Amino acid sequence: MSSIKERFKGKTLVITGGTGSFGSTVLKHFLTTDIGEIRIFSRDEKKQDWMRHSLQAHYPDYASKVKFFIGDVRNLDSVRDALYGANYIFHAAALKEVPSCEFFPMEAVKTNVIGTDNVITAAVENKVERVVFLSTDKAAYPINAMGMTKAVGEKVVQARAQSAYDRSGTVLACTRYGNVMCSRGSVIPLFIDQIKRKAPITITDPNMTRFLMNLDEAVDLVAFAFEHAEPGDLFIQKADASTIGDLAKGVMKLFGETECKVIGSRHGEKLYETLMTREERLRSTDMGQYFRISPDARGLNYDKFYIQGTVRTEGEDAYTSHNTNRLDVDGVVAKIMTTDYVKEELEGRPHLVEA
Repeated sequence: MSSIKERFKGKTLVITGGTGSFGSTVLKHFLTTDIGEIRIFSRDEKKQDWMRHSLQAHYPDYASKVKFFIGDVRNLDSVRDALYGANYIFHAAALKEVPSCEFFPMEAVKTNVIGTDNVITAAVENKVERVVFLSTDKAAYPINAMGMTKAVGEKVVQARAQSAYDRSGTVLACTRYGNVMCSRGSVIPLFIDQIKRKAPITITDPNMTRFLMNLDEAVDLVAFAFEHAEPGDLFIQKADASTIGDLAKGVMKLFGETECKVIGSRHGEKLYETLMTREERLRSTDMGQYFRISPDARGLNYDKFYIQGTVRTEGEDAYTSHNTNRLDVDGVVAKIMTTDYVKEELEGRPHLVEA
């Protein structure tokens, strides 16, 4: 991370969806460095006002580095205004709650697909140097509208990556990660709230498995992609996972016992998540803590492939929350204790990052 902070010296970074958990964590990492300016782009003026006052209260010497832009990635003109003179972009704006996207799929299309295309268009026009797009494990073998639209968003990035680089030198790359603990819409804050109210913990399916990452790891993944990306690359972090049942037990071990109530799967939920498909493993490179998946560089002329032949169309097993390192209850406790949210809840402190 130290090398990327040096690279940001005097530069302007735009974070779309910047008032969310990811944007708040990026601020924590970069605000006190020599970065020139951080632009928070979002459509929620209430959250922007909350973030502005929080920065003024806790970081008075650095708060002036942060500029706020009201706008929506669905509106190309507002994106253009926010990107003028920018060097780098972290594109985090998304509709990401699975049930909401199931009931309003066209809204997910507008934000997750058209919004992504708008960010690319504006970035190329403004000759932004690098753009990292945040995606989700639900984009691999998608079965719900959120995953489908994020998958198409990834395809838009890959399809436009080479032309963006050729036209303006803009490097487009993606990251894909699993559940970010204590981010907006995640289950741990819900469990904690239910325990504090002495209400039952509501579990969809105790045998479901989910990847577990903290917000700092999410930022580290984006930083790694920023440093190492070639046009169209997709980066994945090797991540631990647990069952939802063990996750609930881990939260109760920290905050107290309560009843567990199984309520069944919500709309569009999977038994387990996939971070890398079998097909993608063919193009993947193991980089230690991360996988890099290069884009499929073939053109539309398939004649040479028919002539030369290609036997393998799938790699080994997909990389999923069922076959990655599985945490037991004690492992879950250690993992969730890496989050500021859980530490602050245990100590009764106010949160500097909104869940």
